[in-house]
Amino acid sequence: MPEVSRFYGIVIQIYYGDHPPPHFHALYAGQVAKIEIETLQVIDGSIPKRALALVLDWTSIHQQELLEAFNRAAALQAPGKIAPLE
Repeated sequence: MPEVSRFYGIVIQIYYGDHPPPHFHALYAGQVAKIEIETLQVIDGSIPKRALALVLDWTSIHQQELLEAFNRAAALQAPGKIAPLE
């Protein structure tokens, strides 16, 4: 489970060989939300609202990088790192 970013206690992961639609996993306080990159919709799980708002802000800034990272990981390549939310 490669970690692509970490900020404010939130960990963003993209799994190797994962399936469409392009998405990532946001982990915070023992909870996990799966978020679709293109629509910014939570497609599974949940994290607290404040953490989710930060994740969605970060996603909107790095959407293209996330799509590229997902495609690399889906092809079993290292997704790389993405700058955290500052």
